[in-house]
Amino acid sequence: MRRGRGLFIVLEGPDKSGKSTQARLLVERLRGSGFKVAHTREPGGAAIAEKIRELVLSPRHRVHPVAELLLYEAARAQHTEETLRPALAAGKIVICERYTMSTTVYQGFARGLDPRLVASANRLATGGLRPALTFVFDLPEAEFERRGAARPLDRLEREPASFRRRVRAGYRRLRGPGIVSLDGRRPIAELQDEMLRRLRPCLVKILPCNDKAS
Repeated sequence: MRRGRGLFIVLEGPDKSGKSTQARLLVERLRGSGFKVAHTREPGGAAIAEKIRELVLSPRHRVHPVAELLLYEAARAQHTEETLRPALAAGKIVICERYTMSTTVYQGFARGLDPRLVASANRLATGGLRPALTFVFDLPEAEFERRGAARPLDRLEREPASFRRRVRAGYRRLRGPGIVSLDGRRPIAELQDEMLRRLRPCLVKILPCNDKAS
């Protein structure tokens, strides 16, 4: 959903599916084409939300699924009001790593919480703010180990393979307008070109005089 002349784009998918790499490259290419871009993430993206991120992802803690849901939504509420809405009102393209779909998948499908509860919590935290386009990177669970660890694993990344399979299955069930599914095993440059091709109609709509993203 657009706010002002901004554009809200979300990158989703299982851990190690390439979201951060693709987000960084997309931001660089859009800025290089003259667009105003804000790059953010969830959980996080605002000072309080980043503190919650440290807490909820720390392997030192055992977190009850309902507490986990509420922590993510608290971070999201702050992030939405402090970062997302102001950036969109300023006419920026917002590239966000993870949003409500992550909660639907991880706390709903994978943790087994009532999907109505999760959907209600998502609406409360966001005030109804939705992305114009969501890129979902699909990645088989077996790829998780093969991709190795560039940093210590966080609490969710330490979940067993069965959890990661539920996460993947959850993402694969979510389809609809504004959701673009991509194979995360494809070459990085190829995926980036595909994302920009899919984005072009949206870019033309918000900044028709600056249609030079390629």
